[in-house]
Amino acid sequence: MQKLLAVIERDLLKFRRNPVVLAMSFVMPILYLVILGNSFQGKLKGLPMAVVDHDGGRYSSRVIENLRALEAGPGNISLIYMKDQGEAVRGVRQGIYKAALLIPPDFSRRAILKRSPEAGLFVDNTDGISAENIRASIESAFRSLDLDYTPIRERQDAVYLRPVDLYAKVDYFQSLVPGVVIMAIFLGAMTTGVFNLVMDRFLGIDESYLLTPLSKSHIVGGLVISGLSITTVVAGVTLAVSMLITGIPLSKGIGQCASIFSVIVLTTLGLLSLMFVMLGRVNHPRIVGILTGFLNVMLFFPSGAVYPVASFPGWLKAFAKVNPEAYAVDALKAILFKGSGFGVIAGDLAFLASFTAVMMTLAILTFKRTL
Repeated sequence: MQKLLAVIERDLLKFRRNPVVLAMSFVMPILYLVILGNSFQGKLKGLPMAVVDHDGGRYSSRVIENLRALEAGPGNISLIYMKDQGEAVRGVRQGIYKAALLIPPDFSRRAILKRSPEAGLFVDNTDGISAENIRASIESAFRSLDLDYTPIRERQDAVYLRPVDLYAKVDYFQSLVPGVVIMAIFLGAMTTGVFNLVMDRFLGIDESYLLTPLSKSHIVGGLVISGLSITTVVAGVTLAVSMLITGIPLSKGIGQCASIFSVIVLTTLGLLSLMFVMLGRVNHPRIVGILTGFLNVMLFFPSGAVYPVASFPGWLKAFAKVNPEAYAVDALKAILFKGSGFGVIAGDLAFLASFTAVMMTLAILTFKRTL
């Protein structure tokens, strides 16, 4: 019994000497609850939708009133009223809006004359969850008019909403590919780079760095670049296998490959630098293991990889604006599903480059080159 108590006492002393582990054991489950509870909401909220009403008549006004009721009630859509239909459709293509509803000038007149009035709904169908939700909302707004809504068989007294998908159909498995690639980058960043330094400290062999004339920037830069080479290969293989399994084509050839490579490299550098800032002074792999699951939830789920950022609560949207994985997922979706080039993803790349520069600077400044 005495030996057993001695083992228990020794293990408890480990936790007392390392209060960070004990604190994280309490804080992390709470943060898991908060992040997951707000990332996977039952209903979508605040999906931005542009509305262009060129009619202004009785029936178009009823449609707008019904949409306002949906906005004020369930709140799954957020209406943005515009006058230029070209600008509205461009906003959908650029990812500013999830859809654009265009009501032509003769909508009410055709409804009164029972000549099959039509409205156009341009949907960003690369986000399947949002697209289906918006379609259902718009259809309900049209069904509540005095005229019947008939989606298939045309009748002279029916109002028609003709959805137009701007891109090729993206199924559920394909939509997960950007998130899978980012997950591979995250895991690579956690198991390379600064993790090797933590293991050296744990094994007591990190003093070899201190006996050399290497500066802090040499040590940090070398480890980050080493991690970059490994993680980039892992992410590239993951992407290739995922595209092969899900059937996503490389529609733009070399240009598309260059865009993907740029996103992967900048995302990897950003995450490796971030890990160095957080783990640069850690001396036990146990802390790395704890932080792995914690950071995965903190960065991955609010990135839009599995749930649209537009439907997050305000505070989680604010976090997504500084989350590098959110920009990486957005860029990969634009490249893979919309065929976008550097011009469209320039904002995402600019943030990732700026984030990397800031994190790398902090990593060098905070790194301790002493025992």
